Amino acid sequence: MASSQLVLIVSLLLALAVPLITAYDKGPTKSVEKTDQVVVEGMVYCQSCDNYGSWSLSKAKPIAGAKVSVICKNYKKRVSFYKAFKTDETGYLFAELDGFKMGHSYLDHPLHSCRVKLVDSPLENCDVFTNVNYGITGARLRFLDKTLKRSNYEAVIYAAGPFAFRPAHCPPKPEY
Repeated sequence: MASSQLVLIVSLLLALAVPLITAYDKGPTKSVEKTDQVVVEGMVYCQSCDNYGSWSLSKAKPIAGAKVSVICKNYKKRVSFYKAFKTDETGYLFAELDGFKMGHSYLDHPLHSCRVKLVDSPLENCDVFTNVNYGITGARLRFLDKTLKRSNYEAVIYAAGPFAFRPAHCPPKPEY
């Protein structure tokens, strides 16, 4: 009799404990996939004829719709990412490197593996490439400790440039 009462008490305690344990179970949670992104930002200008032959961008005007490419090579020096991007109406470049993957954490890091180059200017009167900030040979990315965070999106933003095209024909500078 005592053993049957003991079994009854234990089973009652278990019956009461199970709902308490499951009351804290939150059930299936909706998982939000977080996207990590690499972004390159910069500016593209039309260099003033006053600064022809220099890297100065004083009096330069932004170029809307200029094309800039981002080229990344893996540690084996093979192209692992390439895409051309256009600047917005203010000459600002915001290039999301969708599909960029690092095979090796240090050697394939964007700071070491990616370069930014000028591709095309939509302006007929300002379409000659310059090597201002290595726009022809390829500019390395700069880390500015800048991130963009959203609930399901996080981007590390690197900088390159500013870059410049110049007019094909500039009037000669007067000699004094």
